[in-house]
Amino acid sequence: PDKVVFTGKERTRKVKVMATYSDGTQRDVTQLALYLSNNPGNANIDDQGLIKAGTSGATYVFARFAKFTTGAEVIVLPQNVAYRWPNTKPNNYIDELVNAKLQKLRILPSALTTDEQFLRRVHIDLTGVLPSAAEYRAFVANKAADKRAKLIDELMERDEFADLWATKWAETLKVVGDPNSQFGSDRKAAQIYYDWIREQVKTNAPLDKFVRAQIAGNGSNLTDPAVNLYTMLPQGNYQPKAVAQEIAQVFTGVRIQCAECHNHPFDRWTQDDYYSFVSFFTGVKRKFGAEAREYFVFNDAYAAPAKHLLDNRPMPAKFLNGPLADPRQKDPRVALAEWLTAPDNELFRQNMANRIWGHFFGRGIVEPIDDVRISNPPANRELIEELGKRLVSYNFDAKRLMRDICNSRTYQLTPSTNATNKGDTIQFSHAPVRRLRADVLLDSISVATGVNTVFNNFPTGYRAAQIFEGGNRYNNYFLKTFCLSSRETVNASESRMEPTLSQALHLINGTTIEEKIQKSDVIKKMLDRNETPETIIDELYIRCLSRMPAAGEKKKMLALTAANPKDRRAYEDIFWGLLNSTEFAFNH
Repeated sequence: PDKVVFTGKERTRKVKVMATYSDGTQRDVTQLALYLSNNPGNANIDDQGLIKAGTSGATYVFARFAKFTTGAEVIVLPQNVAYRWPNTKPNNYIDELVNAKLQKLRILPSALTTDEQFLRRVHIDLTGVLPSAAEYRAFVANKAADKRAKLIDELMERDEFADLWATKWAETLKVVGDPNSQFGSDRKAAQIYYDWIREQVKTNAPLDKFVRAQIAGNGSNLTDPAVNLYTMLPQGNYQPKAVAQEIAQVFTGVRIQCAECHNHPFDRWTQDDYYSFVSFFTGVKRKFGAEAREYFVFNDAYAAPAKHLLDNRPMPAKFLNGPLADPRQKDPRVALAEWLTAPDNELFRQNMANRIWGHFFGRGIVEPIDDVRISNPPANRELIEELGKRLVSYNFDAKRLMRDICNSRTYQLTPSTNATNKGDTIQFSHAPVRRLRADVLLDSISVATGVNTVFNNFPTGYRAAQIFEGGNRYNNYFLKTFCLSSRETVNASESRMEPTLSQALHLINGTTIEEKIQKSDVIKKMLDRNETPETIIDELYIRCLSRMPAAGEKKKMLALTAANPKDRRAYEDIFWGLLNSTEFAFNH
């Protein structure tokens, strides 16, 4: 079966594996298949195909025979649990699909966020910038029922939205500016590419057109920005195999590199698939232009296809899990771009939807977001399928899909858990607690203190999220320590979000927070206006945490200022403590 449901622990179920051959015959290969489980704690499967239920939850078990892998979802329901679904109305189709899965698992969703929690979360997720104190007060005072939806619409039109999403795409596409480059990735080319990406985000260009322009690009990297895909991805000498692997991973989420030397052990892809896909890029050529920084990208229509590793036979260009490309097409990349972005291509539409979802929830429905394979199925298949279909029906309007996500109850749940969902990490029953991206965290410290960070070779006032160069190229210790992507690979895991000891030590003992507080005039201005200690403390909380202090917090803070209410140092200590708090460094 494709789904197995257990109603208690220590239950078993035998599966059967049937092979259908090209002549239409069938054979029971249960005894010949290999088996594995994604989570043996929930459900294990032995070498005879016997599934044994474990702890409550959902997982997948798989059977592999020859080059084929297939799987079944296994749901183990908890026993003796008092369960009653709350009488809450879903905001949209996302909630309906998430809640349907939660009901199957007998998991209750958490409560909705407060206005304060929502304001901070959606500002960070959509713009990478904290709300100002004025924005906080206006939103909290607003009693309109649709104020959250209106705020979402407003934030999507801000320049900061374009900055944040351009930077995310620049990381994925390895946009780097190297002044010593001999391969077309000079700083000028990097800025031209980045500016083009940002303009696509700003004007809300459809994702299919955005991708097609790059895949089929020809021309100068200085006058035809989209062709920089073929100067930035290689980061060195052009290698068709490397480019094919990274384009597949970025735009379909599939890691075909496992099939270079042998058939993929945990997916459908064979060596034939691998070398046929590489053939789309064997004709791509690059040559110098009129100046050293310029590169021309073009297709050699007479280039030979890739050769198979085992027998050296030529492998004509063939779409992943699809037919051969039209041999009459002079540039096979044009055919690839059309196939890739076609409305019926599930790989592309679900990959784009999953990447967008992953930004707002800290994990994808398929996780990692760029490791799509049969043995790594989605946590909620119906949800990812519907998101992909919606994206197509919206004509690949990314903002519209983001609007659906942000307006859902699922996105607006608190991180506080209940007895049924405290162990859930994949079904989106509560909000995850996510560390801020390195650039967003640095910008948040700058916004809270009112003191800009100075970056080499960039004008004063630039935020970290606006820097078009990648990784360590602007020599900032904070961004390096907090693991901003170096853009050396297309792997989503390059932007590491796990907290480290060195990060904690830098916040506490490093110069970033200390120097910004010393240069900040936020406290001085309030003292000069003779503001009360209560008002100053409230302002610091709002600037840092987008909320008012709780009664107990305010009592402790006032005790620090009681000896001398005009002592700036006491307020600076409070400021320092808030900027060093876990609440500041994480999105809740």
